Amino acid sequence: MKFVAITACPTGIAHTYMAAESLEQTAKANGDTIVVETQGSAGSIPLSTEDIQAADAVIFAADLAVQGRERFDGKPIVEAPVKTAINDAAGLLERAKAAAREPVPAATPAPPSAPELTTKAGDNDRLGTRVRQWLMTGVSYLIPFVAAGGLLIALSFALGGYQIVDAPKVTEHFDAASLNGWAALFFQIGSAAFDFLVPVLAGFIAFAMADRPAIAPGFTGGAIAVAVGAGFLGGLVAGLLAGGVVMALKRIQVPKAMRGVMPVVVYPLLGSIVVGVLMYVVVGKPIAAATSGLTNWLNGLSGASALLLGALLGLMMAFDMGGPVNKAAYAFAVGGLTTGTTASLQIMAAVMAAGMVPPLALALASTVRKKLFTEAERENGRAAWLLGASFITEGAIPFAAADPFRVIPSIMLGSAVTGALSMTFGATLRAPHGGIFVVPLIGSPLPFVVALIAGTAVASASVILLKQLRFRGAERSTVTTRPVNA
Repeated sequence: MKFVAITACPTGIAHTYMAAESLEQTAKANGDTIVVETQGSAGSIPLSTEDIQAADAVIFAADLAVQGRERFDGKPIVEAPVKTAINDAAGLLERAKAAAREPVPAATPAPPSAPELTTKAGDNDRLGTRVRQWLMTGVSYLIPFVAAGGLLIALSFALGGYQIVDAPKVTEHFDAASLNGWAALFFQIGSAAFDFLVPVLAGFIAFAMADRPAIAPGFTGGAIAVAVGAGFLGGLVAGLLAGGVVMALKRIQVPKAMRGVMPVVVYPLLGSIVVGVLMYVVVGKPIAAATSGLTNWLNGLSGASALLLGALLGLMMAFDMGGPVNKAAYAFAVGGLTTGTTASLQIMAAVMAAGMVPPLALALASTVRKKLFTEAERENGRAAWLLGASFITEGAIPFAAADPFRVIPSIMLGSAVTGALSMTFGATLRAPHGGIFVVPLIGSPLPFVVALIAGTAVASASVILLKQLRFRGAERSTVTTRPVNA
């Protein structure tokens, strides 16, 4: 049979493409044909009209709204979370085959529309799930600013040294013939991108909660959080406040004649007023005090305290491999980059090193003890070398999905070791991403690499040991149940 599919995850970095690869490999093994459109952060090549018309069914493996959904009117559609395509592509394709056999009522094609902002929050999810999804939507729109701003700042330090932060404004003095001039320019562009981090986080958390009318109150609250020194924590609170206020305003019944202006004028206006007052007068200062206290505590970390913090961050990075806990640790580290304190730079180094461990450890384990892994896992292991080296923790997901009770504790242990050692060694990092490719920008690069290797070895050995115990247990079970000749 012939299928077309769309894969999309909130961040659009790893799950989107892993789901596409899983669907393609499974369809090929079944003798079917599938063409996948990946709606990821790198953009997408739309499915051709010919492919859509020839398809027996359509698969949406997505955690957010599919762009251009109207193209598939009249076709059988199967929808599932993106992780279902990664973990159970065969089952998803079977569902698509079953849907293809059922008649589909004719639908009137809708005119093409421009791509919409998307959120992964579902109306029917439970409250805890929805809160997590709101936060992940904010983080997903935040990542491009982190990547652009952070890497520009890292490049500026590579060209002009850390003292480039004191360079005059390029609007007042810019020497195109000087390396320091370009370093200052890159630093100030990157800093401008970083200035959007908290407003973007707050704005798109609010958007996930209450759609477009909440964006302006969310951005306003985020900007106020920056102004009063409340930082990322203030941005989270501002986003949730803005979304909640606009959700409440939407419940108010208004005359029919006013409904057209409510989302364009009234909701943004009243939402911005309420959120602004709350952030300036009520919650902004307490959050700023808490943020300041946390920063001072981090600056004073040393010895055992730093080791424990590194271990905790390592556990968080490995726990859900790109999920909300992982992103919380990452956002915590990125938020400190603009301060430039030694403790903040050490935290960024520990988080990146710990996040690289899971895919590298599983790549190593599947190479050293091949018989403990399936052929598909060994294939994923070969790809995991590059994913781990690039600081894409999601490369460990296929292994964790197949054997969570052995893989997840093992990689958490390895990442905790790496985070603790990195903090103990005092390795520093100003780049928010890049993995092994930004080693020249790492302070104390050799200890950083030693910490990375140590954690990778611990995690890999743990996975092999636990799988070996299971393997031997299965062998003993087979021997015990084997019939004995009379």
